[in-house]
Amino acid sequence: MSPSAPATVIALRTATIAHLFSSLDPSPFRQKDLDAGVEEFIAGWVRELPAAEAFEIVVHLPESEAAKPDAARIPEAFAHYFTDRAIHAEQELRELFRLGRRFLGIGIVVLIGCLTASQIAAAIIPNKVAARVLEESLIIVGWVANWKPIEIYLYDWVPIRRRINLYRRMAAAPIRVSAD
Repeated sequence: MSPSAPATVIALRTATIAHLFSSLDPSPFRQKDLDAGVEEFIAGWVRELPAAEAFEIVVHLPESEAAKPDAARIPEAFAHYFTDRAIHAEQELRELFRLGRRFLGIGIVVLIGCLTASQIAAAIIPNKVAARVLEESLIIVGWVANWKPIEIYLYDWVPIRRRINLYRRMAAAPIRVSAD
């Protein structure tokens, strides 16, 4: 390992290049999906690394496979795949925030309606206990209507952002093919 090489090496050993990619994907080589097991293996290792730690992915192939033209395009195919996954996760995040805005708008309207109805109910119901129960129930319903948008903006976006960062990190990793 050279002095400038990353300290962590994620090694993949396979008998054929085809084992790295999904057999169901008819796309051209550069655009093929990685095999789900290969993706999870790499992602699992990268998740365990500190965020600032550099790493390298080394694909070990038999010499006959490493000599094939597709072997030289493995780094490009991996980078393309992980970049594409990051783009899809970014689209998922944008859709989540779009839904969050819609849910927040609905929630605010419901909250305003419930608060208004609770005040009206308190004023027109002569039984103070019943009025108080209805008033509190309407307030609770109004706040529960905002549960989902609050959940989206506080928590739901975090795992998607982490996945985007993970895919971007894997897309930027140096990838080397080694003939064994």
